[in-house]
Amino acid sequence: MIRWREGVAGQVRRSWAGAVELDVDTGEETLPALAYVDLVGRPEPGDRVLLNTSAYHLGLGTGGFALVVAVPDRLPPDPDGLGHLVKARYTPLQTTVLGIDEPDSPAHDLLADADDLAGMPVVVADLHSALPAVLAGLYDAAPEASVAYVMTDGAALPLALSRTAAGLAGAGWLRAGTVTVGQAFGGDLEAATVHTGLLAARLVLGADVAVVTQGPGNLGTGTRWGFTGVAVGEVVNAVAALGGRPVGALRLSQADPRVRHQVVSHHSLTAYGRVALAAADLAVPDLPGDFGVQVRALVEPLRARHRLVRTPVDGLETALARSPVALSSMGRGPAQDGAYFVGCAAAGRHAARLLLG
Repeated sequence: MIRWREGVAGQVRRSWAGAVELDVDTGEETLPALAYVDLVGRPEPGDRVLLNTSAYHLGLGTGGFALVVAVPDRLPPDPDGLGHLVKARYTPLQTTVLGIDEPDSPAHDLLADADDLAGMPVVVADLHSALPAVLAGLYDAAPEASVAYVMTDGAALPLALSRTAAGLAGAGWLRAGTVTVGQAFGGDLEAATVHTGLLAARLVLGADVAVVTQGPGNLGTGTRWGFTGVAVGEVVNAVAALGGRPVGALRLSQADPRVRHQVVSHHSLTAYGRVALAAADLAVPDLPGDFGVQVRALVEPLRARHRLVRTPVDGLETALARSPVALSSMGRGPAQDGAYFVGCAAAGRHAARLLLG
């Protein structure tokens, strides 16, 4: 199940919050490797390292690195402080964090009986790449909004894998902070479930708006139900149960070669049409021409459960161009598949309008 290799750390390629990308020489080849410094320490050139090369040898896109499992001759110090919440549970690299909702947390009493988001808009999307586009649309209409990012555990578990989140945080676009929920870890706050993560975003971080997506590296199988992003429907249910205002971003495409993802992805139709049992506002971008007509026709059946909000798109391309991080989804940017990014930005624009009343 795991391809193990041993090697010697070489030069650092780049680093960002919580992660270092470096070369590792195994004696047979030089591999691009990724080390999560909070888990294994920071490898230095010449260090002996143990690697898991499974994802690299599969040729995965997002996860196409060898992963540093240990720097065995220079182990990091033991963690100190409180925390009994174990994430990546019962894997060899399970990690213990202080959960915002556990008894040792200073916020435990605040969250113990909390169950109300007080109408906070929460944008949900099925791909991590939606995050900066949603924020671009939101800040275009509500530049002073305080936004929290809630990362679920359907894809990458370490938030540190996301250069997007690191770049957005560094640019001040995640003003309230980040929350990692379920088995995901590495956020400003850690929470046991999506529900307590949302409540923490509102009550502890003071967010005006939350954006919820899985991390980078989603899993898809080419089947209707075998995609980790289908869980956005469950997030809609959680937001509604807590008295928030769920806003669904539609996954649109003019360029995806796969028929099932063209115009409106079947994943959006399944997540909102079958999984989400509570009503959400689905932001339907008011796109021109035949493509816009096709989008509106495909989502019309969702009106039986949801509020279809036809959202103007004027100015959204300009707003997207202001993103402090590169916009890319499935290897395509706005020039190749503008509909995807405009659709996500429309959801952000609608959330801003809910916030502003």
